[in-house]
Amino acid sequence: MADIHPEFRATFDEASEVLGFDAWAMTQEGPAEALNATENTQPLLLAAGVAVWRTFRALGGPPAGAMAGHSLGEFSALVCAGSLAFRDTVELVRQRGRFMQEAVPPGEGAMAAILGLADGEVEAACREAADGGIAVAVNYNSPGQVVIAGDVAAVERAIQACKARGAKRAVALPVSVPSHSPLMQPAAERFKALLADFDVRPPETPVYAFDGGQYSGTDAIREGLYRQLFNPVRWSTIGGHLIGSGIRVVIEAGPGKVLAGLLRRLEGGRDLQIHALDGADALQAALDASRKGE
Repeated sequence: MADIHPEFRATFDEASEVLGFDAWAMTQEGPAEALNATENTQPLLLAAGVAVWRTFRALGGPPAGAMAGHSLGEFSALVCAGSLAFRDTVELVRQRGRFMQEAVPPGEGAMAAILGLADGEVEAACREAADGGIAVAVNYNSPGQVVIAGDVAAVERAIQACKARGAKRAVALPVSVPSHSPLMQPAAERFKALLADFDVRPPETPVYAFDGGQYSGTDAIREGLYRQLFNPVRWSTIGGHLIGSGIRVVIEAGPGKVLAGLLRRLEGGRDLQIHALDGADALQAALDASRKGE
């Protein structure tokens, strides 16, 4: 899309000015070591989500009735809802990524995906496996899909405990930062200090928070972005609220279509019209559908 839509490339150019390197080139060319460094990954993901949404709107896409994001995507949602300034948020999430990596040295934290096991069973397996360490559920993505995080040894024990309880799959994820776990508390305290002076405005569009609630004011947004770092993301709850509110068309703005797939697994999710804007063709299809009132 960067070669076709000026709004898309302009957003990455803004990010580049803040970051001090060519943000778009890094997404396309790497190097992988730099791209995978979370202090770079987070602002690049932010830029991607905002760039896609800006392009959709510039081409005539309708405004949103509500917005939500998964983990880092919450920042993208708040930017697109007019609550956070994009350029400032690029630097904010870069610092967030840096704090997260410094809180847990590489090789000491872990995450794992647990598939085909009820939430309560996953939680029980984590309690059983902790044994003085930390293993907790951190992403409630959809029924039968939960991500756990903590220190390496406890997460490895939790994987085995989940398998013993009947999980269809329980696999370690290739990440070293145990996001949304209590191990992120030191990062959260450093991040809270940045948020105290960060300019936050009331969102122009309702935005759902990581815990399934809806943000009600600027202080609540600062508190939520702080608490999000060491508390679970309840995406299945957020999706349930979206479906229950009567929303029937969902636009996923950003790389990939993971959230679209998760929403379809929720009760009522199959009735949604979901458009994941992961390429120029998908963008055009979403615009055509919106013009037909779908």
